[in-house]
Amino acid sequence: MTRHAIVTGAGHGIGAAIARRLAAAGYRVGVFDIDPARTAAIAVALPDAVALTADVADEDQVRAAFDAFGATPDLVVNNAGIVRFGALVDQSVADFAATVRVNLLGCYVVSREAARRMLSRGAGHIVNITSINSRTPGPGAGAYPATKAAIAQLTRQMAIECGPGGVRVNAISPGFIDAGMSEPIYQDPQTRASRAAGVPLKRLGTADDIASAVLYLDSDNATYINGHELVVDGGVVHSLLAQLPRI
Repeated sequence: MTRHAIVTGAGHGIGAAIARRLAAAGYRVGVFDIDPARTAAIAVALPDAVALTADVADEDQVRAAFDAFGATPDLVVNNAGIVRFGALVDQSVADFAATVRVNLLGCYVVSREAARRMLSRGAGHIVNITSINSRTPGPGAGAYPATKAAIAQLTRQMAIECGPGGVRVNAISPGFIDAGMSEPIYQDPQTRASRAAGVPLKRLGTADDIASAVLYLDSDNATYINGHELVVDGGVVHSLLAQLPRI
């Protein structure tokens, strides 16, 4: 039986990689993005994919996109997100609010629409993409770490509320991933080398590493995992003491 999946922010980067891997695994994929050109370009290259153009924070557009998909999804991946770099004391309210709107409100609006449909059927799975910034905020990341921490908590709350209805809700927390919003950072060879050196596995992650985690969480091997935030970072969040000299 064909499984159906919707991936937000699927027009490029990590979202596109997730959409491609799901399609290769036999899922019928809804490629959901705010940019119609990017959405169409990804969808046309995938078998039986559907291009869904909508703003994740607009409930009417989100509802219309789910209707256009034509089936209750078995899996929804909330990957859409933005970052506005800069110190918090210098950040404008507009930039802070925009980040909250897309990252947190958008995740909620899409998850709510997905959960309502999945609960009516009695089965489904939502995966939210967070970040290691939800655990270890970095300077100059604006509202991004706060939104990702909030998404992690939203994941846990939805997991306990939706679990009794047969709907699992989990999260994936990427580390230093050479894709998407981080691509400009890694254009600098020195930054690439220093970041990779700080990872216990001694390499940057890839978009495909995150796609693999999505496939695992949605597999038959993970049916008892609910409310979990899977960290996919090569061990970097646990490496603080390894970076400091011993006395």
